[in-house]
Amino acid sequence: MSSALSVYLTKTLPNNYLSESALIAFKDEAAHIVIGDNEEENLRRIQKAGRQLDTQGVTAISVKGQGWDKERQWSLSLGFTSTLSRNHIQWTAEVADELQQISDVYRFTRELINLPAEDIYPVALAERVASHLTELAPDHVSYEMIKGEELKQAGWMGIYTVGRASQHEPAMLVLDYNPTGDANAPVESALIGKGITYDSGGYSIKPSEGMLSMKCDMGGAATVSGALSLAIRQGLKKRVKLFLCCAENMIDGRAYKLGDIITYKNGLTVEVVNTDAEGRLVLADGLQAAGEAGAKQIIDAATLTGAAQMAVGNEYNALFSVDDEAATTALACAQQEHELLWRLPLNRWHAENCPSPYADTANSRPQKGGGAGGASNAAGFLLRFAPNDGQGWLHFDLAGAFQKSATSMWPAGATAMGVRTIAATLAR
Repeated sequence: MSSALSVYLTKTLPNNYLSESALIAFKDEAAHIVIGDNEEENLRRIQKAGRQLDTQGVTAISVKGQGWDKERQWSLSLGFTSTLSRNHIQWTAEVADELQQISDVYRFTRELINLPAEDIYPVALAERVASHLTELAPDHVSYEMIKGEELKQAGWMGIYTVGRASQHEPAMLVLDYNPTGDANAPVESALIGKGITYDSGGYSIKPSEGMLSMKCDMGGAATVSGALSLAIRQGLKKRVKLFLCCAENMIDGRAYKLGDIITYKNGLTVEVVNTDAEGRLVLADGLQAAGEAGAKQIIDAATLTGAAQMAVGNEYNALFSVDDEAATTALACAQQEHELLWRLPLNRWHAENCPSPYADTANSRPQKGGGAGGASNAAGFLLRFAPNDGQGWLHFDLAGAFQKSATSMWPAGATAMGVRTIAATLAR
């Protein structure tokens, strides 16, 4: 594309009238991004420069000159985009195929999250993911979808209860990626995604401004689906099962109410004290399904709590686990993939932090945001359902999955942050 703007890296400002904090200088019909000696800060500067180029109306760029390794080019790509843009980047030939692979997965993931709930409802989400992964590996993918009253009959009461009030029936997607050629091969990993395609809060209704971005509440389902897509493209040879727990959390005469008690397939009873703490109710079904599949490694991802955002902001995702070895692996993968991930506290006693006089546990505490330690208590609730006493289980609370408005680093909308980390963790 001859009309693409050439973009170079430089350590010296090409124009002496610019301040030392300048990110970009334009000279000889090219953009020069100013970097320094700290590589992590360089990646941030390059991503910010990409945002500036996008907001200035540039639609095509070509990386030129020295210093453009894969991660620097990817950082530029993360900034040089927006929800509506069709921007184009000419990568360097050495890494073009690899970067295009990641870019295609991110586009798929971000589109799922950014589309309105009118287009992405529970069954539609499951169908889009199943179609995408089947097209990617037709000889190795099979799936079933359990929906509506079938969920109740199968015992998946969390998804059924949360989603029964919507005109769009709830669904669980069970997708099997098995490249081994052996129908009896063990399931090495299970991926579980929260697929709340719209979250009104139910009878614990959200305020209008809190509801505006709730099309993103299926970000966990999109993220684990994108991670599996990327891992397959990168040559994953292990059997993986994907469980998407899909529902709309809406209000009508059939909606679940505060004080209701849900009896799960494993016999555990849960009192509903907050209908806006619905994500953990559907993930509980996914965790049980992963246990039935015998998965050795279990990863769930969800836009689960505002408390995680309060702890780590929108720049990080939060990680919870009672398995130190598994958590260390995930953190190492995040560092390798240059995604920000922070481990927050989870002890076994967190499972006792939402007591109920009427059931084995409540789904939260009856106070705003679940009270102090809300993210850890939500993870503690999930620990009750995690197979193998939580060994091999990782819970990603995706605080950085969605930006309500554009920042200096990110466009408004979905970021797909976490896809690379989870894909790398699968490969380990």
